[in-house]
Amino acid sequence: MLLDNLEYITIENQRTSFPKHFHETFCISLIHKGVEQIDFENQSLFTEAGSISITNPYEIHSNPLIEDSSNLNFDTIYIPNELMKEVLNGKNIKFVNRQITSKKANQLFLELKNALDTKNNIVIEFTLSQFVNALKLYYQENEKEYSGLNFNNFNQINNYIENHIYDKFHLNELSKIANLNKFGFTKKFKVSTGMTPINYILMRKIFSSKKAINSNSELTEIAYLYNFTDMAHFSKTFKRFIGISPKKYKESIIGKTK
Repeated sequence: MLLDNLEYITIENQRTSFPKHFHETFCISLIHKGVEQIDFENQSLFTEAGSISITNPYEIHSNPLIEDSSNLNFDTIYIPNELMKEVLNGKNIKFVNRQITSKKANQLFLELKNALDTKNNIVIEFTLSQFVNALKLYYQENEKEYSGLNFNNFNQINNYIENHIYDKFHLNELSKIANLNKFGFTKKFKVSTGMTPINYILMRKIFSSKKAINSNSELTEIAYLYNFTDMAHFSKTFKRFIGISPKKYKESIIGKTK
């Protein structure tokens, strides 16, 4: 089973909004405290404590705070699509009901989270299978395979970004790949993807840097490796997309390995 990229993250007292972004995985969150808001292109989803929210892979969304004084606590489990398909014997699915209120699903979510801490693949595989099967009322088969965002030359643009992920980007370089001027490229990119090119690049840098963090990482070195101006800039941007600072994320990794 493809368990390498299966992980969870815990967010306590979220006080900043998440900008528009997407995940290459299913993003499944159990809300413990407060109300989570997810804004999709044509829908806003409000999920109360005791319920689960789900976004599908490559689904552009943002997470504004309902009010500045609110404290939002939740756990999120990221399930790669290939792993989801493996659990479902090759079936490609899409969640049409992104909000789940089920005590059984909540319990199995927590069991899977605890299983991930054990690092025992047999336990993880068993609890993952139980959890996914508990969600079968909320998804349907998806005829289309998940892929990158819909944009002309997007694969070339994305490959360029990935190959230069440690560099400082200039829009002129990307607009040349798209055969557009800088302003036309920015407008078309945002209309097609829902994100500005700069926001997209920052998201890719943060998700890449997140994978680079382990219990022995020097966070300042990672910040400069990905061409952030300083640690404060890296930390602020990391928190915008992940919900916690890189320091807290590193601490959570250390805690899970003990």
